[in-house]
Amino acid sequence: MCAAIREDVVSRVFAPGERLTEESLATRYRVSRVPVREALRTLEAEGFVHSRPYAGTFVAEISETEAEDLLGLRALIEPFGAERAAARRSQLHLARLELVLAEAGELLRDGRHAGLARLNTSFHQLLAEASGSPDTAALVAQLGNKIAWVYSVELPRRANDSWREHAEILQALRDQDPERARELVADHIRRAQQAYRLRGSKGVRTPQHG
Repeated sequence: MCAAIREDVVSRVFAPGERLTEESLATRYRVSRVPVREALRTLEAEGFVHSRPYAGTFVAEISETEAEDLLGLRALIEPFGAERAAARRSQLHLARLELVLAEAGELLRDGRHAGLARLNTSFHQLLAEASGSPDTAALVAQLGNKIAWVYSVELPRRANDSWREHAEILQALRDQDPERARELVADHIRRAQQAYRLRGSKGVRTPQHG
């Protein structure tokens, strides 16, 4: 229940500032109001929604300061994880990453971008797991949902670039080239940061895919 509501917040099915009621959510997800109430408590603790006394629960909006902090943390953690992954990855890790890449490719060919945010999160999480470092994987998982929120609106131009970069990262893992993997992930994140900041400088509320 919590994951379903979170995904709809991240993908902006629910717009920032929109009021969420237990009744409407229970109807939407075909559950009772009890799991909805529990999910909203969890999501408030995570920062995806906020409640106002006597007013209800509303979708939060990530601030520019928080977004910059998240992007900075990502730039520190993920290149390290990619370097480790290139040295430690297994054939199973490669196979799982290839499946994600293949699924994203199908969506891109069909012009369907709705599922790419979820696949993007999966790719980066699998990359972290391939590092063989539980701490790295845990940190990336913790940041993953918020990062997806920053890059929540898919723009075809950045989506194609992003998944081409993912393919290059995967090749570096196949080649067991730690330095190359680290450089590619650092550059991938840097390009996503630049796209996000460019969006902000133009006053357009549409973060690009990372």
